[in-house]
Amino acid sequence: MKSAYVFPGQGAQFSGMGKDLYDSDQQARQMMERANEILGFRITDTMFSGTDEELRQTRITQPAIYIHSVCKALCSALPAPDAVGGHSLGEFSALAVSGAVSFEDGLRLVAVRAGAMQRCCEATSGTMAAVIGLDNATVERICAETPGTVIPANYNCDGQIVISGEVAAVQAACEALKAAGARRALPLSVSGAFHSPLMADAAEELAKAIEATPIKTPSCPIYQNVSAKPETDPATIKANLLAQLTSSVRWTQSVKQMLSDGIDSFTEIGPGAVLQGLVKRIASAQSAEVAIQGIQ
Repeated sequence: MKSAYVFPGQGAQFSGMGKDLYDSDQQARQMMERANEILGFRITDTMFSGTDEELRQTRITQPAIYIHSVCKALCSALPAPDAVGGHSLGEFSALAVSGAVSFEDGLRLVAVRAGAMQRCCEATSGTMAAVIGLDNATVERICAETPGTVIPANYNCDGQIVISGEVAAVQAACEALKAAGARRALPLSVSGAFHSPLMADAAEELAKAIEATPIKTPSCPIYQNVSAKPETDPATIKANLLAQLTSSVRWTQSVKQMLSDGIDSFTEIGPGAVLQGLVKRIASAQSAEVAIQGIQ
């Protein structure tokens, strides 16, 4: 049996996240206190007792999920995985757990990414929408044909794609997608057009931080969102991390590649259980027998 650890992205947060771990594990408590020092404020206070509105702020959400996920993975007596992967932000958690970056350096990158994305959202009007019930090719074609900027942003599983871009372009694409037979094409309550060209300004800021961050060869391959392939080369990992901000999250393709490479056990580590459901659907569509579990 070959195993993969997978890590969630933005949206998995909840009030109280990580508190049990902080209270029960000395190593985790030390890591979380170090995170507070690095960030310059007590993010743990918001993680443990913040409101949903506070936790939805990108500058809070991303480091909070990263801290929770990495602390849980590194402070649990888990066997070494054969591969790791993460959905969007989760890719940074995967890098830290595989040893490609230190916990501290990974957190610094996430903080820069989150702040840059939030500022980009405030300066640029963009949105996202969930599309249910259409094949990839149809969604890609309609996005390409729609005037303005709109692209498939998240390939979550077969028949479930999130599109992202300019508000008017996303709205027009939604109408065209429904006319093409989508069961749903529903705008999401998000602050901006993540994983689209509208994040270009944020990418410029993140590029400097990535270039300055030491990235080592990971202890196991990381299936990156941009390539959907197992990567181990530090230069490639760096390039893909940056490209991810303005490119599609190819989660469906990544999981399918893991299955093709013999991965038959998936463990989601961190808040929520979204990836467990997505992996289950992808594996079922491939008629693949897999073991799936979550560790929060």
